[in-house]
Amino acid sequence: MKHLWQRRSLTWLGLLLAFVLVVAACGDDDTAETTGTTSAPAATTTTTAAPTTTAAAPTTTEAAPTGKPYGGEAIVASDQEPPTLNTFAPGGDNFIVSIVGNGYWTGVQDIDGFTLELIPEVVTELPTVANGGISINADGTETIRYTILDEAVWADGTPISGDDFEFTYNTIMDPDLPITRTVYEDIDPATVVAGPKTFEFTLTAPTVQAELIFGFLIPKHDVEGSDFINDWNDTMWVSGGPFEFDQWQKGEFIRLTRNANYWKTDAETGQQLPFLDSVIFRFIPETAALINSFKAREVDVINPPPSIETIEDLQTLESEGASVEVLSGPIWEHLNFQFGDNRLVRNAGSYNEFLEYRQAVAHTIDKTKIVDEILKGQVEPMSSYVDAFSPTLSLGAWDQYDYNPDTAIALVADLCARDDTDCDANPVSTIFSTTSNNDARVTLSQLFVEMFADAGIVYENQLEDSSLFFGETLDFGNWDLGEWAWVGTPGFAGLVSIHDIFDPEGAPPDGQNFYRWGTAAVEGADPEGFNQGASSVIDDNTARFAVLRDDMNSTVDVDELTEIIHEAEQILADQVVIIPLYARLDPGAVWADELGGYKHNPSQAGDTWNIEQWYRVDL
Repeated sequence: MKHLWQRRSLTWLGLLLAFVLVVAACGDDDTAETTGTTSAPAATTTTTAAPTTTAAAPTTTEAAPTGKPYGGEAIVASDQEPPTLNTFAPGGDNFIVSIVGNGYWTGVQDIDGFTLELIPEVVTELPTVANGGISINADGTETIRYTILDEAVWADGTPISGDDFEFTYNTIMDPDLPITRTVYEDIDPATVVAGPKTFEFTLTAPTVQAELIFGFLIPKHDVEGSDFINDWNDTMWVSGGPFEFDQWQKGEFIRLTRNANYWKTDAETGQQLPFLDSVIFRFIPETAALINSFKAREVDVINPPPSIETIEDLQTLESEGASVEVLSGPIWEHLNFQFGDNRLVRNAGSYNEFLEYRQAVAHTIDKTKIVDEILKGQVEPMSSYVDAFSPTLSLGAWDQYDYNPDTAIALVADLCARDDTDCDANPVSTIFSTTSNNDARVTLSQLFVEMFADAGIVYENQLEDSSLFFGETLDFGNWDLGEWAWVGTPGFAGLVSIHDIFDPEGAPPDGQNFYRWGTAAVEGADPEGFNQGASSVIDDNTARFAVLRDDMNSTVDVDELTEIIHEAEQILADQVVIIPLYARLDPGAVWADELGGYKHNPSQAGDTWNIEQWYRVDL
């Protein structure tokens, strides 16, 4: 299985809507998966784009008098090769498809590499209730309006129009095509209105998930009448981005060339973008060869495997002109408590239902030591799950739990002083379970031994192979204290959806509250392991959270959503339902003394999110 850092993906809507509710089980082996060699296969295939009606931009290495230099080429290396160039086709959800596609695609939104927030791409602004782009109608439907930038054109000079939006919608809704239709299927086709520079439609019900649709536009005038799935695998339709597809030599590289009709300008200088004449994507499947190519300056940019050894090796090059940026990636690890009956299968003396115990565990965990040992201090510990979705919205609600064994000991004493506990007969204990074939998680389990001992809590490790842990153990709730990862995504859509995993009305198998926090009894489910009694914790907090979860799924007002998410975050922290630990590392490396404008982006957009801004420093 490919690592999630390799497949961070992809077709945005497919990942950003289905993302969170898939456990980050891939990557249980922390070493990179490599296959093949760097040599070309015996038979290579070369595909060249059909010419457009616009002449190619002249190659130049002259610098603007007061601006950034034009000309030159950038080489981006990856350990994967696209299975297709068509993001809507099977295999189009692969991360490398997006990395290359950022050079020629256009759509409604992008993810800013500096703020990790959604920003407008081909439209004047992202529609909201406040700016009039979204209206909630009297009949409970939601109307969305886009205004397309006047200057936005395809590479052949044809204006990007509402007709392209409508054609994209019709293509996605074609029942004969294997395309994910989530959210698009909720559009009432009778309400679609396309104008020269406008597009409008109405959804049958309000949903914040609509912020992610039309992330990729298909040019009607170039694609209409073609075999959509088969004709656009090895070549690409006319570009709406900064570069045009030029050549794909299978097994070796893809080459893009400058789009002379690109409509964006540099905010600092006012120059037309892009600056580069061309970009080459080289495919080097072996990690060692990928790193060595960067060291030898044969490539300019890499997004290497997130291993500490690789990162520290690359950081030694910074004195020679390299820049290595290590950020918190979208995959975030967390501790969690099981509240269902089957926690007792793992630990007959589990105290998970008691808040004092969960608070004691929160003060037992030394997150700084965990990050220092596992990630060598490359990033900071997480203070909230919201950090992985929209850092600017995070309350940092778990900062209330500092590492303090004395506080943990006092909380355990309070627990044992309760009338409904008997710590003499049932000593306070923890049994920790996670995957045994993930080096970072094994290290985590070893670090816990001393931490829990310092807090006076009896502790035991019971790690399992990932196939068992992410199978029966997760499905049936057969753990006491557990640890795994989820995937975060920018914007409100992902942040709203992640709350489904805590939904008290969502017990498995129908729901995804694997923790069984606040869930009712499950009966008549198949297989039998799903059938359990009501959660050991059902109270005013779980009831309120269920209301909040419904509320956030029924509004598209940003201010309302923010208030609801803040309250939900505070409940989860105050009740210690989970303990966010850290996000996995996501490194990006560039020879900064040769290439300017690069900004590592750990989100689904990838490092080529602003490829139009790259320029050669050495010209």
